[in-house]
Amino acid sequence: MNKKVVIGLSGGVDSAVAAYLLKQQGYDVHALFMINWKNSSVTLSGECAWEEDQMVAKMVARQLDIPLHVVDSSERYMSHVVDYMFDEYAKGRTPNPDVLCNREIKFEIFSRYAQELGADYVATGHYCRRDEVVGADGKRYSRLLAGSDPNKDQSYFLCQMSQSQLKNVLFPVGDIVKPEVRRIAAEQNLACAQRKDSQGICFVGKVDLPVFLQQKLKSKEGNIVEVTDDAYIYRRRHDAPDDYRALSKPYVYTEDDGFIIGRHIGAQYYTIGQRKGLNVGGHEKPIYVLATDVNTNTIYIGMGDEHPGLFRKALFVSENEIHDTRPDLALQIGERRRCKVRIRYRQPLQDAELIREPEGLYVLFDEPQKSVTPGQFAAWYDGDELFGSGVIAY
Repeated sequence: MNKKVVIGLSGGVDSAVAAYLLKQQGYDVHALFMINWKNSSVTLSGECAWEEDQMVAKMVARQLDIPLHVVDSSERYMSHVVDYMFDEYAKGRTPNPDVLCNREIKFEIFSRYAQELGADYVATGHYCRRDEVVGADGKRYSRLLAGSDPNKDQSYFLCQMSQSQLKNVLFPVGDIVKPEVRRIAAEQNLACAQRKDSQGICFVGKVDLPVFLQQKLKSKEGNIVEVTDDAYIYRRRHDAPDDYRALSKPYVYTEDDGFIIGRHIGAQYYTIGQRKGLNVGGHEKPIYVLATDVNTNTIYIGMGDEHPGLFRKALFVSENEIHDTRPDLALQIGERRRCKVRIRYRQPLQDAELIREPEGLYVLFDEPQKSVTPGQFAAWYDGDELFGSGVIAY
């Protein structure tokens, strides 16, 4: 009897080709379409994107002759992802809903349905790979590996997956490149072959973020302060170049570090490194958000992409936010380890050192990093393997 697999079919080309490849490999393939967001009032298109996605998913399932199951998980998505987003933005942090969506929605629901359907595996169209190894403790572990296509590696989005979630997952397109996926879709004349890749918030789509957040977070005008690039705040960073605790501390500004040049609609709507939507002109170079303060409702900005306020040499992850994808590789208190780290999707891997202390984990980079953003995820790698991650506290 063929092994049964449940694959998430989104209406996009990656999951469709993944389903096709699984069927070619002899699996008994069942597709699952999830309805996670129904409010079209905040999307830039003004349309219910999920309805079109579902229609395309149905067409692909029909073409591949596989059953399509539909589940409405919008309530769980609201409570586990969207409410978390609102809470984080209210605190002045910038969450990553795509990482949370994978951990809390996609793979949790996949696993549940896989059990109900008696499936052996779950699968997605992510560009990453998985294999198994025996750890130093003699136990068997799943490894989450980067996808073979360096331009599409999506392991970062799965950085919060657990061993139980990885145990029976398949990534059919993880070892091929995107152009090949497009070629297969066109060759098989799949209904999604010409669809563009999705953008914006996972399952929500492209949104006007302030409009989206104003559903729960009220707008409130405040000052925009331009920080001079020779402010005292930078000079003190050079006093202890190897002190990872000091280097990880965020810059703390006051209006004395610059001058007021405009007004904004609410500090909670902006994020570190942002350069659009500020409505501040008259500068020779682009301006960037250096910091936000939701307590004083102030945004601090700087001119130029080399402004010293954009760069930090270290970051910190709190003890309760450390996630060990490979528990056997978890750092012990007092341990230091060289590795590669990224702090956003598609960022080239950066050389760094992990330093484990009782209060949490410090990441000390070889080179200063641009726009270290609280609420985002840092993920650490040993070669191709993503073996841990954590929410950036500061």
